[in-house]
Amino acid sequence: MKLFFLLTSLLSFFMVDSQKTLYGEAQGTTYTIQYNDSLNRDFQNEIDSLLYFFDLSVSTYQPESVISAINRNELKETDDSVFLYCFRFAKEIWRETKGNFDPTVYPLVNAWGFGPERKKEGEMKSAAIDSILQFVGFEKIEVSSSGMITKRDARVSLDFNAFAQGYSVDVVSNFLQSKGIKTALIEIGGEVFGLNDLDFYWLLGVESPAYNTDSKNDTQLSLKIHNKGVATSGNYRKYREIEGQKLSHHIHPKTGRPTQNRLLSATVISNHTILSDATATGLLVMGLKSSKKYLRTHKEIDAMMIYASMKGKFKVYKTKGFRKMEVDNKDK
Repeated sequence: MKLFFLLTSLLSFFMVDSQKTLYGEAQGTTYTIQYNDSLNRDFQNEIDSLLYFFDLSVSTYQPESVISAINRNELKETDDSVFLYCFRFAKEIWRETKGNFDPTVYPLVNAWGFGPERKKEGEMKSAAIDSILQFVGFEKIEVSSSGMITKRDARVSLDFNAFAQGYSVDVVSNFLQSKGIKTALIEIGGEVFGLNDLDFYWLLGVESPAYNTDSKNDTQLSLKIHNKGVATSGNYRKYREIEGQKLSHHIHPKTGRPTQNRLLSATVISNHTILSDATATGLLVMGLKSSKKYLRTHKEIDAMMIYASMKGKFKVYKTKGFRKMEVDNKDK
């Protein structure tokens, strides 16, 4: 689930002639990219091309993509750099989160009706879940240094949607930097990287967690972002409701069921949007207690987690680094 961030500047960036703003569609969502370029260049076509070929690497919604071919066992080896980077990155996060972050939950995501097919109407039966769990587990698939793919079970399949969008933000940021751009804000589907020069920073507004699938919620707080990637994942936009019960789209790889814990959302800030994106998902699967422990041992990550108390009231947990990036009302 991707939150929409308010995109504003705290300096006079938008008032200069060299400022460019690009709008477009990619990965089933929209993007807004703003950058300052003294040469007044328009990178729309190059960025659209980057994002198009990115989808052809790791989008499960593209039948002709590399990841889709691997899921169908039609591709046993690949040198696709985007897929390989995502796979190896995901393996590292899988190990760090002790299996709570696991891209092989894809068959369960589909079975629960959250994948590309979206056909599921009722609740999954225990026997069906147990059957699928036999081929869920990131240890069941490996990719060698030469790109050879080995599956312990041919039914193992991958879903990078929990972090690929964050990586696409980093890819666009890297592209702009290669062109000499030093100040930019890249937002794709709510995942954001703020590229800053000198004392310039971006102001991002974070939504309040309220069940809402159609429109933007009120702003919970604002953050000063300086060369950081920001991602939010939550359980209150993308969900299914069965007999009055809201089912999260985050599937626990060990139980095979939608996660059930008190966490409502996690907003994560790090040096790379792919890390922020993946971590936000991992925290929601882990739950509040394990997530706090995880954040204490991973100082490269700052986060805010919003959760429900035992009485149903909203509570907030923030790391010290996150608090330092908050904007006081008097500063706005």
